[in-house]
Amino acid sequence: MATAHPDKLAGPVVLAIETAGLCGSIALVTPGQCLGELSINTRGTHSKRLLQSINWLLTQTELDWPDIAAIAVSLGPGSFTGLRIGLSTVKGICMATGKPLLGVSSLDGLACQFPYLPQQICAIIDARKKEIYTAFYRNSEQGTAIRTSDYRVMAPENLPALIDEATILVGDGAKLYENFFRKELAEQACFAPAELHFARAAAIGFLGLAQLQQGEFIEAATAVPIYIRASDAELEFDKKKKRD
Repeated sequence: MATAHPDKLAGPVVLAIETAGLCGSIALVTPGQCLGELSINTRGTHSKRLLQSINWLLTQTELDWPDIAAIAVSLGPGSFTGLRIGLSTVKGICMATGKPLLGVSSLDGLACQFPYLPQQICAIIDARKKEIYTAFYRNSEQGTAIRTSDYRVMAPENLPALIDEATILVGDGAKLYENFFRKELAEQACFAPAELHFARAAAIGFLGLAQLQQGEFIEAATAVPIYIRASDAELEFDKKKKRD
C-alpha cells in the first residue's frame, strides 16, 4: 500500500527494509505515519526485486532520495541468505547516497506490534534445524516494548520452561510450533493473529525512527547481521579446521 506525498511531512522519513524471513518487506515511515509499505510473501529470492521495489515505493509516495533521512534494516536473527541480501543492498545504498544506517532486530520488530498490552511478549522466529530464535519483552508505561532477555537460539521444547505467566507468542516460529506450545502452556499461551507473525518493514522503520532521534547509527561499512547461531559455512569451516 502507499499514500500520496503529504504537503508537509510530520518529521524525518526513514526507509525500512526487512528481509530476515520469507516475507520481504519495505516501508517508508515518518513519526506517527506509515507513508507506504510493500510486503511480498514468497519463496523467491529477495535480491531479484528489492531495488525495484524500493524505486516503485518512492515513486508511488512521490518521494525521492533527498527526502530520506536514514535507512533502517532488519539485522536478524533470521534467514542467513535473506539477511546478507538485505544488508549488502542497504550498504550499497548508504555508500551511494550518504544516508546514515540504523540497525534493528527482527525479534524487536515482532514484539513492538503490541504497544501498551500488559502481558509478557515472546517473539519467536523459526531458526530451521528444529530450533527457534527467541526473546522476551514487556511494554513500558510509554507503550514501548523493552527486551527483558538475551536473544537466544534453542530447541522449541525448551521454551515452555521459561514461561510461567500469560504470554503473547508471535512470529513464524510461534505459528510453526503452535500445537506444541498450546499443549505445554495451556492458557498461558496467547497467540498473535496470523497476519502479525512476520516482522513488517513498517515496524522496523518506527523502531529505526526512535534510534534516529537518539542518534544511534551503525557504520555501514562494518555492520553485520545478528546471527546468534553460526552459519552452515562457519560450522563446516570449524569442522575442517579440527580435522586439519
